[in-house]
Amino acid sequence: MPSLPWGISAFRDRLLAARTAAGHWEGELSSSPLSTATAVTALTIVGGYDTLVTKGLRWLTNNQNVDGGFGDAPRCPSNISTTTLAWATLSANNAPGAAAAETWLRENIGAPLTAESITRAISGTYGEDKTFAVPILTHCSLAGRFGWDHIPVLPFELAAIPHSLFKWIGLPVVSYALPALIAIGYAQHYHYPTEHKVAHTIRQIVRTKTLRVLESIQPASGGFLEATPLTSFVTMSLASSGLVGHSVTQRGARFLASSIRDDGSWPIDTNLATWLTTLSINALGVDAFTATERTYLRSWLLDQQYKEIHPYTQSPPGGWAWTDLSGGVPDGDDTAGALLALATLGNDAEIRVAATAGARWLIKLQNSDGGIPTFCRGWGKLPFDQSSPDLTAHALRAWNKWRSTEPRIDAAMERAVSYLVQSQQNDGSWIPLWFGNPSTQDQTNPIYGTARVLECGNLIPRNTRLRAEQYLASVQQPNGSFGTIEETALAVAVLGDPRGTRWLAEQTHFEASPIGLYFAKLWYSEKLYPLIFTVAALNK
Repeated sequence: MPSLPWGISAFRDRLLAARTAAGHWEGELSSSPLSTATAVTALTIVGGYDTLVTKGLRWLTNNQNVDGGFGDAPRCPSNISTTTLAWATLSANNAPGAAAAETWLRENIGAPLTAESITRAISGTYGEDKTFAVPILTHCSLAGRFGWDHIPVLPFELAAIPHSLFKWIGLPVVSYALPALIAIGYAQHYHYPTEHKVAHTIRQIVRTKTLRVLESIQPASGGFLEATPLTSFVTMSLASSGLVGHSVTQRGARFLASSIRDDGSWPIDTNLATWLTTLSINALGVDAFTATERTYLRSWLLDQQYKEIHPYTQSPPGGWAWTDLSGGVPDGDDTAGALLALATLGNDAEIRVAATAGARWLIKLQNSDGGIPTFCRGWGKLPFDQSSPDLTAHALRAWNKWRSTEPRIDAAMERAVSYLVQSQQNDGSWIPLWFGNPSTQDQTNPIYGTARVLECGNLIPRNTRLRAEQYLASVQQPNGSFGTIEETALAVAVLGDPRGTRWLAEQTHFEASPIGLYFAKLWYSEKLYPLIFTVAALNK
């Protein structure tokens, strides 16, 4: 191994110093023009938040790309979705930057800029998935850019059907978007009711019931999934429909008001505290902590496990979410990360009980193809409800740590390995779900996906591993890196490559890259990713 200019201890110390005063990690998500635009419009429609609206508009103007468009995060190229939202918000408020954004849209969508051309461009971006397309178009309508007649209708009345039937009725949105389905569908019914008498009558009858469903799944914080865009879409839709005083609207507005940053921006989500803490524990190893610190992290992590059925997704007890806040929802990736972190911290009776419940939760989540989806087993055909290699590999590693706790784990692992073998690309790579690269043509990140699967080591067949290793070796750059700090660290961790290790060890400025993919391909960067991944790689 090459000599390290800083030494691994310095990197470890830096990561340890990034903890909160309590002793876990929260990190810092990048500020988002998309989140800021939607929050500004929502608070404008609710009313009474003029100071926050002014700050948000100022931040948007100051963070416009030089080409006039807007990207999802710093260092992100301009894209149609975010630029459309920012343009609508800036135009509605006669704010600086609106004209430049409109020019960018004309050049990239085509002139003239009409409801038809915008709808066509947004729908083309997301295809059959209406999860994000319809909210964007709704935002434009509520900002006064065009009417409702070109927006696909969301059948909010379906939310009145028992949750157990959702996977059979083919909803046009993914599982996590139920609040948007209800609120936006309600707004469409209010502003542009259907002329179909039967459909209109049904919607009139179930309006109150669907609002009760929405109220029942709103977390204590007021923020659905702790996500600014989703909460903004719900809040603006209800507020525009004569429901400014409704409890869901008011709690959503308070969430937005409390989550604005000092500079006037909003991130896509409040924090990734549980995810970052489990990543950090697994990167550092148990020897990095004192006995007191281990005790705190153990208790904190155990406290984050869900002990009851989740009201949002009806998920059974046993899983973990990405955040320690009330808007989180248990998911496959964070549950696997928590199980691995608990295995690092100890193996006492309480940990084993929690780990057994978590391992069983993952087994219940496993799809029929052997892969692991994000939130719900077999919920739908849209991407974020399908199996993915990165989540499946994470679950496989977690199961392997706790396989003695549950007899069904062996069979689940066999099915997961089969899925991973089948999902390997022709070039030997795997494509992850929650991470990408906005600079590539298809915006996928096979380096991330391949490295995550290779972390499974001998659990994966040898020929499958060799093809994956050859893929990673083929994309290494002349300077030894594999792209970003994050990508290089992940590749080094599984390859042990000397050139990559040296390049990584020479980095002193851990500037985060926008490799994270949030809901509906919304890009973000997380301040701690480069440091966490680097420590994990050099520790190995």
